[in-house]
Amino acid sequence: MICAVYKSGRRADTYLFVKKRDVFDDVPEPLMAMFGTPSLIMIVPLSKRDHLGIADINKVKSALVEQGYYLQIPPPPVNLLEQHKQELALKK
Repeated sequence: MICAVYKSGRRADTYLFVKKRDVFDDVPEPLMAMFGTPSLIMIVPLSKRDHLGIADINKVKSALVEQGYYLQIPPPPVNLLEQHKQELALKK
């Protein structure tokens, strides 16, 4: 299985995986509007890989088969102040 990966023109660290290069027919219009102008990053042969950056390769494959695309969004930012407060409370 091969897929094309696009970077969002509007949202940092947001990527869209589709089954074929420049074919966005399966991607809902509201999602494309939010995503902005897609910029091709790479073509990836998923069958020859066992992992992808932060995306779970099995979820990517399943989403491509079931819905025709996979949207990778960045994880939520960690609140370091809250994390530090919790660690201090645990030490008391």
